Amino acid sequence: MGDVNSMGLPESGARAASPASSGKSRWWIWLLVIAVIAVGFWYFRGRSASQAQSTPQSAPGAAGGAGRRGGATGAQIVPVVVAPSQAGDLPVYFNGLGTVTAFNTVTIRSRVDGQIIKINFTEGQFVHEGDSLVEIDPRPFQVQLEQAEGQLAKDQAQRKDAEVNLERFGLLFKEGVIPKQQLDTQAAQVGTFDGAIRSDQSQIDNAKLQLVYSRITAPISGRVGLRLVDIGNIVHASDQSGLLVITQLQPISVIFSLPQDQLPQVNAKLRNGGQLTVDAFDRDDTSEIESGKLLTIDNQIDTTTGTYKLKATFDNSKNLLFPNQFVNIHLLVDIKKNLVIVPAAAIQRGPQGTYVFAVENGNTAKIKTVTIAQTTGNSVGLSAGLAGGETVVIDGQDKLQDGTKINPTAANSNGSPNASANPQQQPSGNPTDSSGSPSGHKRQGQQQQQPQGTPSGKHQ
Repeated sequence: MGDVNSMGLPESGARAASPASSGKSRWWIWLLVIAVIAVGFWYFRGRSASQAQSTPQSAPGAAGGAGRRGGATGAQIVPVVVAPSQAGDLPVYFNGLGTVTAFNTVTIRSRVDGQIIKINFTEGQFVHEGDSLVEIDPRPFQVQLEQAEGQLAKDQAQRKDAEVNLERFGLLFKEGVIPKQQLDTQAAQVGTFDGAIRSDQSQIDNAKLQLVYSRITAPISGRVGLRLVDIGNIVHASDQSGLLVITQLQPISVIFSLPQDQLPQVNAKLRNGGQLTVDAFDRDDTSEIESGKLLTIDNQIDTTTGTYKLKATFDNSKNLLFPNQFVNIHLLVDIKKNLVIVPAAAIQRGPQGTYVFAVENGNTAKIKTVTIAQTTGNSVGLSAGLAGGETVVIDGQDKLQDGTKINPTAANSNGSPNASANPQQQPSGNPTDSSGSPSGHKRQGQQQQQPQGTPSGKHQ
């Protein structure tokens, strides 16, 4: 019995000690679980705090952060391009498209049949009225003239003989030798020769006229076009094609069109005896070619286009206008007096109306509401809101607000910044980033807030 206990059964003390030792061996597992939970809590809490710090404006209680950001934006200096305003008069133009038309265009044709023996002009030459252009062989017409003159001499001799016989028959009739019928017959013969003489004279005149027609002269003064025939060709009076074309260039006219809504103002000027100035510009509408006067208005409106035609005359002393040339027409109809003129790029539109950014003391942008009286080309005339001589911003308005500090650069004649005349200097303590803009500017993707009641500053 004692052997059995010593060989197969554990002692009671050993059974009591085994649970205690297993519990002590698992304590490190619980310690590991607690450590993992603590690390996870610390990680997620730190991430939430970093997100809240990076976007203070999105948090409801981040008013202090937003205030600091707005203060930094308001203190930045914005580079802009400026131009001065001017007090003066602004012309009112009506613009249209026109075609140059010659006052007179003549196609020279032969009025007789014959061979060309001489050409007295060169292509492109300016000729005057009466200048000789082409000569046709005159010999056939000289022969006709001689024949007509010979027939005239013959008929005149026969008439003289008939007239002498008439006088004799008259004496014989008085003595009763011949009857009255014979006397009347002789008188009729004299009349027949009178008619023949007149016919002969007309033949002479016709032959002389053919000789005149064989020498073709210029009917008007103008420019000769390309030659259509050469020496030696036989021409006929029935030919459809001419010998040459002469176009009058001085003066010259332009036919152009304007919308029918502008007709009353133009018609009123003409009816009151006014003479309106018309300027012709090239196809690009950049260079003035010639200046002239409005001549007349057409008598009807084109219903298909809603426009009416006008005709202007130009001296064309330099021959810059050419027939069938396309031109842009500027018709001066009025002049607005006592306006403040600014570049069109300075005009801004917003909820409060039309305004400009004026430059005041200390290079500060100031919003001024203005009233537009007239717009002509790239110039705008203002009747109220701005004084002559003030400087306005013409580029960079999208970054401005009322009271923004600016770094102005004067614009040159074409409206671009004149860097050589007024180089932009970076303000101290405000370094620029790699793009060249001040570091205080908002980067792309960050929205610039507009104060309440301030126009947006963008073109509409």
